[in-house]
Amino acid sequence: MASSFKRAAVRGLVAAIALLLILYATRSLARSRSFQLAGELVDRIETTDSVVALTFDDGPVPLVVDSLIHHLEAAGARATFFVIGQELEQNAEAGKRLVEAGHELGNHTYTHARMVLRSEESIHLEIERTDSLIRDAGQTDRIFFRPPFGYKLVGLPYYLEGTGRTTITWDIEPDSYPEVAETPEGIVRHVLARVRPGSIILLHPWYPSRRTSLEAVPLLLDSLKRRGYTVTTVGELLRRARDR
Repeated sequence: MASSFKRAAVRGLVAAIALLLILYATRSLARSRSFQLAGELVDRIETTDSVVALTFDDGPVPLVVDSLIHHLEAAGARATFFVIGQELEQNAEAGKRLVEAGHELGNHTYTHARMVLRSEESIHLEIERTDSLIRDAGQTDRIFFRPPFGYKLVGLPYYLEGTGRTTITWDIEPDSYPEVAETPEGIVRHVLARVRPGSIILLHPWYPSRRTSLEAVPLLLDSLKRRGYTVTTVGELLRRARDR
């Protein structure tokens, strides 16, 4: 009796460990910045040219748009803004100002929900509705996609592949680390220690909780320029790679 109980306990423990390993592997796959099950994913490009893409997630927020446009224009830089459809719908003029200033809008879904275990209809609505709003803002070039929190598993990658979309992630994300994002200087140091030709940099400058990210933008642009980097959009970064 005791031995039967012991065997059952061992089997239960093995099953629990196996389940935890499966869950961990699934989460790692879903959050991978460099791999997805289907379709094209880009986290950086291989190049010897001193060029990087600067990307901003979320928003747009009207009070911040003019500040970002000013900093980018002063540095002779362009950027890709992965916008949330709901916020773009509420702040359509802000989106138009970004496009008119020569920047690129990307799709960050309509509601900014985690895009795992979602139906095809839900995925369709999240992406297509946001694409339509981006077109209304005046963008005519290709629209790139970035999943909220980097999450993608099965349904989303196959939908993106089937509709010819490219997933854009990143290789540098300074303000995702609280200890780094405490100061603008910490954000800049983090980027400069990791940046290389072809990097895709991610910042979240829109909201009061991310004040240091906004403050870091002019410092970062100046630091990258002094190191000889050209700061541009994701679209331009990919064009340069494909034209080589």
